[in-house]
Amino acid sequence: MNKDKLADRMGRLAPSGIRKINERALELERQGKKVFHFEIGRPDFDTPGYIKKAAVESIQHGDVFYTSNFGDLELRRAIAEKLNRDNGCHYSFQNILVSVGLSEGVFDVLCAVLNESDEILISDPVWINYLNIPKFLGAVPVSYQLKEENGYQPDLNEIRAKITDKTKAIIITTPHNPTGSVLSEEVLRGLAEIAIQHDLLVISDEIYERLVYGEKKHVSIASLPGMQERTFTLNGFSKAYSMTGWRVGYIAAPEEWITAINKLHQQNTTCAASFVQKAALAALRQESGEVDRMVAEYRRRRDYAVKAINEIEGVSCACPEGAFYIFLNVRELGKSSEFVCEYLLEKYQIAMVPGSVFGASGEGYLRMSYASSFESIVEGCTRLKAAVQELRDER
Repeated sequence: MNKDKLADRMGRLAPSGIRKINERALELERQGKKVFHFEIGRPDFDTPGYIKKAAVESIQHGDVFYTSNFGDLELRRAIAEKLNRDNGCHYSFQNILVSVGLSEGVFDVLCAVLNESDEILISDPVWINYLNIPKFLGAVPVSYQLKEENGYQPDLNEIRAKITDKTKAIIITTPHNPTGSVLSEEVLRGLAEIAIQHDLLVISDEIYERLVYGEKKHVSIASLPGMQERTFTLNGFSKAYSMTGWRVGYIAAPEEWITAINKLHQQNTTCAASFVQKAALAALRQESGEVDRMVAEYRRRRDYAVKAINEIEGVSCACPEGAFYIFLNVRELGKSSEFVCEYLLEKYQIAMVPGSVFGASGEGYLRMSYASSFESIVEGCTRLKAAVQELRDER
């Protein structure tokens, strides 16, 4: 087909740099090579059995038809209860829309709030969808930096300086992909103050909220005074319950916004699969320590990988407080992050993602997911040490 027939907006979308690495890794596997996968943000644990059982029973009971476009009523009530109990919010089921994964929720919210030429504040580095979708819509993403030396916490003065009369909203992600940072309550209160002062909408991605380590606590910005009425809270079941393939997420927001977003959701996907929604309900209602055990194993992997990486001369990393990513500093090697990633994959079969995929501030870093087996991480770190030494010897 002649590319001229495509809408101009399609040229604003960048292909996924993560999937580019993944596709090459899969190609190497088809050639018979053993690849160590640290590129995909996908839990390696199976979905808990009680969740799968609920889905099977739901199908057997005939839950194979459309639900309400807003989502299954019982699930919406359970999500609201969870947000009120665990996150300190004050929602009812009318404030909840069930989406087909968090990705659909992100797309729907951004489509609903952004006009052409609106500016939206976005961290750098960031999950690439938050750059792609505003550009697709003709809006203008304005980046604020997250720096390693600041613990990947945003500089509130930088954010204030970037606000103009066109600024519509700010996106925050906590815990953060790709850096693994968790926004402090002090920073969140500062962001809330800025949002209220400048009448900004806040889009808060909290998909990794259960994956927090040590004494660090997750705080939902919607729970802070004056914030629930201006915040879209985005979450889902993919990461905490290892349900990436089930595709179920949710949006929590003021009722009139949910009603408006549902008009787009109706045209886009109609509803999440009915039996998947029953499985999500079971995830909330029947959990019995599965998530805590998974988080404990992630922490074991993180602790090993951080120690091993920081013992390799020429690379380093901060210890992530949440999610399951290490943002690996490779600046001392004097090569681009893309070059280092290709080198690691082609010569040592270690699949990581160039930090540049996540924005200009990610250059000089690699994202390593430790949602892989402990044994793979041990071998991967061993290979990384050999690769780094080889790169240093070539300088």
